[in-house]
Amino acid sequence: MVTSIRNQFNKSFTPEKYTAFLEDLNQLFPGAIDFRIAETPVFINKSQGKQMVDTCEHIIDLIKRDDFLTLTERAIPKQEYMQNQNGHSHFIAFDFGLCKNKNGVLYPALIEMQGFPTLFGFQAYYPAVLEKHFDIPAGYSEFFNGFDRDAYLKLLEEVIVGKHQKKEVILLEIKPHTQKTRIDFYCTEMFLGIKPVCITELIKEGRNLFYIADGKKIPIKRIYNRVIADELHAVKHELGEIISFTDDLDVEWIPHPHWFYRISKFTLPFLKHPYIPETWFLNQLESIPTDLQHYVLKPLFSFAGQGVVIDVTLDDIHGIKDPENWILQRKVDYAACIETPDEPAKVEIRLMYVWKDGAKRPILATNLARLSKGKMIGVRYNKDKEWVGGSVAYFEQ
Repeated sequence: MVTSIRNQFNKSFTPEKYTAFLEDLNQLFPGAIDFRIAETPVFINKSQGKQMVDTCEHIIDLIKRDDFLTLTERAIPKQEYMQNQNGHSHFIAFDFGLCKNKNGVLYPALIEMQGFPTLFGFQAYYPAVLEKHFDIPAGYSEFFNGFDRDAYLKLLEEVIVGKHQKKEVILLEIKPHTQKTRIDFYCTEMFLGIKPVCITELIKEGRNLFYIADGKKIPIKRIYNRVIADELHAVKHELGEIISFTDDLDVEWIPHPHWFYRISKFTLPFLKHPYIPETWFLNQLESIPTDLQHYVLKPLFSFAGQGVVIDVTLDDIHGIKDPENWILQRKVDYAACIETPDEPAKVEIRLMYVWKDGAKRPILATNLARLSKGKMIGVRYNKDKEWVGGSVAYFEQ
């Protein structure tokens, strides 16, 4: 979006340079990057960056309100209610799509948010390799608030590992070595020294959890939780007997699973802001908009875009049996604003916050970006496309 930088990057780009970059990126964990890496980063000017950050801080104001837990209590399915919820989510991610207003000016629109970790480990590895192969202009950074790579990794270790021994902290996932995001697990282990462990490998004795490493039973004091409940339910029948998160367990959660529900699509109807699309719980909708083509219908309890209805009709709305579990949101029309050699790409930017214990607010640390030329962001909408996929945004400082 910074025209001069974009033009210079595109002019200096060569397929050979991109190939060398990918080879370098993949050499540390061959075959572990199971998603397409885009040919280019994104460049964001100060004005656009401030609009995104101000929107995030507005949402954080809501999250910090005394009544936030009351507002979001219904977000937690009764069958998922757990013990020992802590005071805040240690990780929050905010997704923005870049759009154009009627005057052709770019602005960010919030897509969704999650009180859940994202690729915090990979984003400490990937940009460093990118910068070995492509020139990033001075005064632009993927980090915020004075962080550099070392300070960022120190923050992650403080929040995820804390005062525990590293072997007593695990990254928990469902079949971590087959997940598309497994590169993030390996980077996290490389940087922080904590192992990715499958939920099927947990051993429960009373209120205590253990896992086996090097033939020894290791107590688990803290879980860096990457298990998405909806995904777990979808594959639970394949996993055999596993522990129940709803048991009273003597373990710390980073973050506690409740925050996945509380800070989510469920939060959107409580927010009013110029860069947050109007959103209603479907059961609280006073009247159905006459211009439904400008809206999207989303289930509250799903992940990875599953169940989303893009081209909404009256029949879709009337066919919903549990309207309290759906939202109607004004559609975000991504702008094709990243110039590429064939057609412009759309972009979604995820701002990644970390919340230390004892801190009054979470702090913005880094980001990731995804480029698309399809109807939606995601692999299945970008088959046989180039200059699409995972990336990072460099923000003007």
